[in-house]
Order: sequence, then structure tokens, then C-alpha cells
Amino acid sequence: MKNINKTKDEYTRMVKSNQPPINKFKNIIKAYIVGGLICVLGQGLWQLFMLFNMSQTDAGTMSTVTLIFLGGLLTGIGVYDEIGQFAGAGSIVPVTGFANAMVSPALEYKQDGYILGLGAKLFTVAGPVLTYGMVSAFIIGLLKVIMGG
Repeated sequence: MKNINKTKDEYTRMVKSNQPPINKFKNIIKAYIVGGLICVLGQGLWQLFMLFNMSQTDAGTMSTVTLIFLGGLLTGIGVYDEIGQFAGAGSIVPVTGFANAMVSPALEYKQDGYILGLGAKLFTVAGPVLTYGMVSAFIIGLLKVIMGG
């Protein structure tokens, strides 16, 4: 128990010396492959919906909705977390990562009730992203109107 009074720097060095080495190249490849496979799935869904004589816009919307549903479903059954552990940003950046960011807090706080738990915590992760996106879009639209574009 002699190492109990460590400074912050000593503790940081001790943690870094005991961490396993990170293979950044391997992580980049895994993220690229998994993210690419999610995009290939999205493209396949788009082409499938095009076979049903949908417009390109409608097929794109249906593909996005289907990917969000699949991301939420995989999160709900506990598979998406494993994909995220393996792929890192490759599973977070596509739209399926948005579904994961919405469903994870909802599942975590469901036991607190539907209003104070699920309803209040549903947007804890995705809410700021949506807010910044909407505010940014409003500001850019306003600037475009002011500048006469």
C-alpha cells in the first residue's frame, strides 16, 4: 500500500505504462471496412427500393429509415455494442450510429419510467447534435436570405 499517495502525473504515467498498445492502423482498417459494409448495405437497400419503382428520393429515404431501424434493433438486442467495440468510428459515423445514440440511453433509463426515464433521457446523446444541426442550418439559411442568395 506504499503507492497510495501518487500525484496526478505519477498516476497518469502508471496508467499509460499498463495500457495495452494501440494498433492505430488496424483500428483504421476495421473502421473503414465496417463503415464501408454499412454503406454497401445502404446502397443495396436503395437499389432494392428502386426495383419497386420508387423515385430516387423516396428510395433514399426508405434506405435511411431502414438503416436507422436496423441500428436501433441491433442496439436493442445488444449486437450493435459489439460491432462498435470492434469497428469504433466505422459504426458510429453512419446513420446507424445515430440510431444507436438514440436507443442506448432509452434502454438504459427505461426502468425509471416512460416519462421521466425514457422520455427525458432519449435525446441525451443525440439531442445536442440535432440542436446544433438545426441552429446551424437556420443561421446559414438566414445568411443566404440576407445576402440575396
